[in-house]
Amino acid sequence: MSPLPDTLDLIISARWIVPVVPAGSVLEGHSLAVHQGRILAILPDARANELQALERRVLPDHVLIPGLVNAHGHAAMSLFRGLADDLPLMTWLNQHIWPAEGKWVSEDFVRVGTQLAVAEMLRGGTTCFADMYFFPDIAARVALDAGMRAQLAFPVIDNPIPGARDSAEAISKGLRLHDEMKHSGLISIAFGPHAPYTVGDETLIRVRTLADELELPVHMHIHETAFEVEQAVQATGMRPLERLRRLGLLSPRLQAVHMTQVDDTDLQLLHDFAVQIVHCPESNMKLASGNCPVQRLLEADINVALGTDGAASNNDLDMFGEMRTAALLAKSLSGQPTAVDAHRALHMATLGGAMALGLGEQTGSLEPGKFADLAAINLGGLASQPVYHPVSQLLYTCNASQVSDVWVAGRAKVRDGRLLLPGQDQLLQSVAHWAQQIKQGDSHDA
Repeated sequence: MSPLPDTLDLIISARWIVPVVPAGSVLEGHSLAVHQGRILAILPDARANELQALERRVLPDHVLIPGLVNAHGHAAMSLFRGLADDLPLMTWLNQHIWPAEGKWVSEDFVRVGTQLAVAEMLRGGTTCFADMYFFPDIAARVALDAGMRAQLAFPVIDNPIPGARDSAEAISKGLRLHDEMKHSGLISIAFGPHAPYTVGDETLIRVRTLADELELPVHMHIHETAFEVEQAVQATGMRPLERLRRLGLLSPRLQAVHMTQVDDTDLQLLHDFAVQIVHCPESNMKLASGNCPVQRLLEADINVALGTDGAASNNDLDMFGEMRTAALLAKSLSGQPTAVDAHRALHMATLGGAMALGLGEQTGSLEPGKFADLAAINLGGLASQPVYHPVSQLLYTCNASQVSDVWVAGRAKVRDGRLLLPGQDQLLQSVAHWAQQIKQGDSHDA
């Protein structure tokens, strides 16, 4: 280990530190040293106490983990939270969400909705999120203003969408955003073709060509429902994943969201091309879209990340709930109580997510050299006692409200449970204004 500076920026001493790497490790009696936004070392407390630091945080009842990575969502859709619940997917989309988007989505809608989502995610320990929604330039600015790490997938659809007349304009604007953000330090850009059934071959080939040239990820809803797959087979004679293979889109940079329908051929393709899977268990369950076979994917050595999806279909952005649901669902589906244990679920929500987004060298685990993206969770409350295994407690007893402190690149975003973002009262007023308009225009209660 290289010599430490005379004075560090921050030393955090927590009762437990879970670095995620090495797998399964839990450290007690240790502290984490941060300097210039990055992790310098994890040290025994006795050694850390000898060092000078500008700030020292002592968290005696807490577990310190990497910041959570929400690997799929539509942040601005927080303004549709609870708008049209308990409906089938296509009814939900065709009769409520798509009409509401057509009527209301604007730059201000995206700004306010993304601000709401960012505030919720940071307060809940999420330090990095993947977003796929209209006006991605607005979402990027919101994330930058909050100092939050994000991957923005600019949507590509073969129809007019808010902010773009066609797929060509969407791609042009997305590439411009990539140029603007490439030195931001927090924002990365991905292609976001919506789904195989909304994007034709010509556009997908264009996406593949550009993504290969620029080495950018491709973020896409794939095999979300059995109906989607059946319709594709009837129309093309191929399952969507096979079509994407023939178009050259399968690669380690493809982020396949949902994947509730996986047969043996699909599984082999996902393995052979090292495709990244983003599992959204709560959204899939709520919309009865199907269930991603996570345990089979993991046994095939396929990386699986976790995402909440948008708040319109979840309805929260709580990654602790997503971890717990993913673990319990995997056990139920596989018939194996050992499926997706606590450490594996935490990996999926941290390093697994970072790897899926191509950020595994920067974040997702507590390793020297990585950004100090961190979350501390208080296990001192009654509902978390007694603590035999802190990672099990994280998975099976915790929720976002127990997050006490959050840092992104060493900068505090939550302290003692208080979100450190300005303008929260104004944000709530803006949300209330939008909600009043949206409710009056929706027919769900009619």
